[in-house]
Amino acid sequence: MRRLRPLLLLTFLGAPAAATAAGDLEEWGSGAVVKVVDGDTVVLRQAVVIDENRATKGATQVRLVGIQAPKLPLGRPAFVAWPLAELAKRTLEELTLGRTLTLSFGGRRLDRHGRLLAHLFGEDGAWIQGEMLRRGLARVYSFPDNRARLPDMLAIEDRARAAGRGIWGHRFYAIRDPIAAAGDIDTFQLVEGTVLETAKVKGRVYLNFGADWRSDFTITISPKALRLFAADGVDPLSLAGRRVRARGWIKDYNGPMIEATHPQQIEVLEQ
Repeated sequence: MRRLRPLLLLTFLGAPAAATAAGDLEEWGSGAVVKVVDGDTVVLRQAVVIDENRATKGATQVRLVGIQAPKLPLGRPAFVAWPLAELAKRTLEELTLGRTLTLSFGGRRLDRHGRLLAHLFGEDGAWIQGEMLRRGLARVYSFPDNRARLPDMLAIEDRARAAGRGIWGHRFYAIRDPIAAAGDIDTFQLVEGTVLETAKVKGRVYLNFGADWRSDFTITISPKALRLFAADGVDPLSLAGRRVRARGWIKDYNGPMIEATHPQQIEVLEQ
């Protein structure tokens, strides 16, 4: 594909095709990185992004889809930087700043802030998301409309965690157990435990990790999300008695709860 420098022109024709969990990525173009915002966001030089509804001119931010690096305040009042956030930013600068990267898509292409949601590759083919995960400076962070390469990313994250690299050596990012999850409301966490029982009520599935569903940790799955589980051949009702690892934002609803919007949020662990 012809490289476009310094102008990157990406034309979105219609709705993006849905990506499967291991779906192939579609290469769309390349651009030079002129700034790194934090450990999972970069800025491309003088890009133009066009879709059916808008045209955005000037420097364009790209969110490294599929990962979440430690967060910096970035102007948010009273926000305290997460541990290793500066290291994550410096590492992404080392990998990308001043370099021309190829952008590839595997699902939704723009977020609500107008940032591109892309997988980034160096001229040598190095996968930037994979490298941040390998160094332990990001976690897998996925959405139902952007699930390409998730099995690969989860495997890389698992190896980094086993080796205690980066964030995995810091208690701030430690995997929570279902009881400890009650102290982490409104935060993104990985929670690991054994499903005590499962239930389906008015089309919604509940995975309960304690005897009291009114106060113990629960994973819930909406009827809409259940269609994605079924498409991947996953029956969450069969998880009773299984040890699982769930990832997501913990909310307070009859105790701590994670809503699973797609099957890759729940990993079944070996017994």
